[in-house]
Amino acid sequence: MNINQDERRQFFRIDDSLSLSYRQIPFDRLAASIECLENEIDSDFTVVSSLAAVSQEMTGTLNKIESSRPEIAAYLKSLNRKIDILGRALMAQTTELLNQPAQAVNLSATGISFQVAEFIQPGSTLELKLLLTPSYAGILSFVEVIGCDPAASGPEQPDPGYNLRTAFVHIRERDRDVLIQHVIQRQGAQIRRARAVQEQHGRG
Repeated sequence: MNINQDERRQFFRIDDSLSLSYRQIPFDRLAASIECLENEIDSDFTVVSSLAAVSQEMTGTLNKIESSRPEIAAYLKSLNRKIDILGRALMAQTTELLNQPAQAVNLSATGISFQVAEFIQPGSTLELKLLLTPSYAGILSFVEVIGCDPAASGPEQPDPGYNLRTAFVHIRERDRDVLIQHVIQRQGAQIRRARAVQEQHGRG
C-alpha cells in the first residue's frame, strides 16, 4: 500500500503537554452530537482553530503574493495577527481550559492517550476538548476509548490512576488539519532540540 506524505503525517505521534477536558457521551446521542458539531456556527472555544485552518488554506496564495507584492503580503499578515488576537481574547473569556494546568499526552492525528483518575470502560465514547499551545486553538472532537490500563505507580505518584488510550471517531476535517500541523511543528521542535543537545555534547 502506498502512503502519501499527508497520510504519513497523520500517523506521527508525539509526546506533548496540553489542557483538556472530557465527558462521556451515550452511544444513542453520538449521531446528534456529531451533527450539532458539524452544522452549528463555531463556538467561542473552536473559533481560534477555525481561524488557524483558514490561515493554512491561505498560505499558498499568500506566498505567491509575497513574491510579487511583499508590502501587500506584510499587510495581510498583520491583519491575520489582529484577527488571531481577537479570537484568543474571545476564547479566554469563555473556556475553563485556560485556567487548567497542562498535562502530559501522547498525540497524533488519529488518537490521543493521557492519564485519568478513574477507570473508563473500553468502547465508551467521549466528547473531548483539546487546547493546543502555543496557538490556543481549541478542538472539539469525539473519541472512542480503546484501552484503559493501570498506570505505573512511584514515590511521587502512589495512586497514578489509568493510562487512557483513545481513537478519534469524529473530528472536523479543518480541525484535523490544524492538529496535523501542530504535531508536525512539535515534532520539528523536538528534533531541533535533540540535535542541539547532540551538537553541544560533541563540542564538550
